[in-house]
Amino acid sequence: MITHSHLHQEKHFQGSEMLSDIVIGMSDGLTVPFALAAGVSQAGVSNYVIVTAVIAEIVAGSIAMGLGGYLAGQTEREHYFNELKREYDEVEHLPEREKQEIKDILSKYNISATVQNQLVEELSQNKDKWVEFMMQFELGLSEPDINRAKKSALNIGLSYIAGGLVPLIPYLITNTPQEGFMWSVILTLIALLIFGYIKSRITGQHPLKGALKTTVVGLIAAFAAYFVAKLF
Repeated sequence: MITHSHLHQEKHFQGSEMLSDIVIGMSDGLTVPFALAAGVSQAGVSNYVIVTAVIAEIVAGSIAMGLGGYLAGQTEREHYFNELKREYDEVEHLPEREKQEIKDILSKYNISATVQNQLVEELSQNKDKWVEFMMQFELGLSEPDINRAKKSALNIGLSYIAGGLVPLIPYLITNTPQEGFMWSVILTLIALLIFGYIKSRITGQHPLKGALKTTVVGLIAAFAAYFVAKLF
């Protein structure tokens, strides 16, 4: 007999790190090159000059963003292992204090003192599991993927390039900067809507609200950068 428990399958989104990288890269890719192209288009130059400037910015921006993602990933692993070493030292030299910290954590879940003591004694029998418990429940840390830094750099860099090509395309297929700017605004707007919709669907948010929110925030950032570029 098939029960409800057999049919029930929990669905949780598992790609939060990758999505975070894509959001960072794509958001900047859609806004910064757009602002640069729009700002330069007001300087009375040809589409060729705009395209050259934006391509240079996309290359430099993707490298810089990717490097930032790589360094962030490396820092995350270094921080984790520094805290891991500290926890092992504390378990070794301050076991009673660490046991009390476990009880403090368990008490937040309304677990009785008797069960707390039992769990503490069970955990303290295995130093590795004890430290793992403290890392997760005291510090909220899990061991980062060893390839996290490389993956982050690649995800952010490629997402930046993909986002940056969107506002650039109109300048490649139009004859004047004014035409390029008009179509760049339209294409960037559509891209922000689609990007926001997909991101919201993946993360379980309301798709239309998410799409509008992403678009509004993206346009504010893009035009803020555009007006600064035009000002100078």
